[in-house]
Amino acid sequence: MTSIWLDHSEPFVSDPFEPGGTYDTVVAGAGLTGLVTALLLARSGQNVLVLEARYPGAVTTGNTTAKVTLLQGTFLSQLARQYSQKQVQAYVDANREGQAWLLRYLDEQGVPYQRRDAYTYAASAQGTEKLREEVSAGTTAGLDLEYVRDAGLPFPVHGAVRLADQAQIHPVKVLETLVSDIRGRGGSVVGGVRLQDVTGSGPATVHTDHGTVTANEVVLATGIPVLDRGLYFAKLKPSRSYAAALQLQDDQAPPPGMYLSVEQPTHSLRDYDADGRRLLLVGGHGHHVGRARSEKHHLGSLLDWAGRHYPGAVATHTWSAQDYMPTNLMPFFGRFPRGKGHIHFGTGYSKWGMTNAVAAAVGISADILGGNVPWADTIHRRVTSPSGAFSAAALNAGVAGKLAAGWGQLAAEGLRKHRKEPAPAPVVPADGEGRVYSEGPRPVAVSTVDGTTCRLSAVCTHLGGILHWNDSELTWDCPLHGSRFSSDGKLLEGPATRDLPAADKA
Repeated sequence: MTSIWLDHSEPFVSDPFEPGGTYDTVVAGAGLTGLVTALLLARSGQNVLVLEARYPGAVTTGNTTAKVTLLQGTFLSQLARQYSQKQVQAYVDANREGQAWLLRYLDEQGVPYQRRDAYTYAASAQGTEKLREEVSAGTTAGLDLEYVRDAGLPFPVHGAVRLADQAQIHPVKVLETLVSDIRGRGGSVVGGVRLQDVTGSGPATVHTDHGTVTANEVVLATGIPVLDRGLYFAKLKPSRSYAAALQLQDDQAPPPGMYLSVEQPTHSLRDYDADGRRLLLVGGHGHHVGRARSEKHHLGSLLDWAGRHYPGAVATHTWSAQDYMPTNLMPFFGRFPRGKGHIHFGTGYSKWGMTNAVAAAVGISADILGGNVPWADTIHRRVTSPSGAFSAAALNAGVAGKLAAGWGQLAAEGLRKHRKEPAPAPVVPADGEGRVYSEGPRPVAVSTVDGTTCRLSAVCTHLGGILHWNDSELTWDCPLHGSRFSSDGKLLEGPATRDLPAADKA
């Protein structure tokens, strides 16, 4: 499952990694947050090193639907139910600055993007009340929102909110431009090197899987922080959602704007011009990572929905992305707890990373360079509401339940074997399948992909969750905090920092 953005990108060529090197700032993560932060620091004259475990855009940025919009579904009205108007205004101001910075930068660099009106639409009468709440919240925060009856979609809607003159981008072309700019200012962007820990301060020692370097400042731009000292894994819900690029029939055309539904499962739409072909990009049907009965079913349901509205459409690409949803809704960025003021981070963009990531980078770079950003100060002083605290408690109760259920199921299997009751013998799964079973005291994850069978530890290397087989992407996903591993055990994303060991080495 390769996104349309990554499928058309040039292979990344890494700068050399030099163990023992010293830098002003080391940035972990080469998505939008990390690269914009690195560029802002490099512009100020800093010697910056970007470390990326895989390649730029490998995780969220390279798998987004890439809408650069201040109309974000019904997010502002959700914020308004938990926060003061001052806090909501700060969020809008942050996103406005993030959007303005990014589009100004693309204009300066000659990177193309498209202006589109953004719509949030209601497919049911019940959804229209949410639309009116969003109009109220957005208008109060200074957005020129308009309630319309016709959104230009090929199916009936009960109403929509429109925000004119927003934008959509090719996210990987943006990352490629940022990488080139950083290098042109003396910075380095290294792929295939994973940050695993940070110790000390003044300067800090950055531990990676290829050796150590030192830096005065460290930025964690890894989707979710890979250092547990701030316990952000307990404040963020990892969500997996799906997308597809569709070639339409000759008598069909993508709708003229960018769209997101109010109802669940969500449906996102935008267009993309690929080599003269105007494709339709659809997305949605998300779920908590590692807890779907079948990820393939979620993707299939999205394609079925698209096929009903665009009969005969053919998928050219399908993919999925991972986002982190704060239990208190507001994104986190700034100085990292217990980092002695020298570790910084950004996370929790709730699927709106094209603007929030840049805003976080502006705030982080200001902290490092001694600047002051009023909207950032306001967001930092937020107080979690009772509903936010309840959401956090519910999230962590669910995590505890999944942890207990995963180990309990394997313990029951082990007890059955101890009683010499019949139990299914371990078998080689069919190609594309995986399963978890108990082998003595060890939980084992076995899968077969492209004819190769791998037997791994079924225990997530982060906090010990029992892994779940993702039948769409053929990966092992942790239902606790969203760490994901390839079928042969390589760490793909999430708060874990180590690969899965082989079953006989766990």
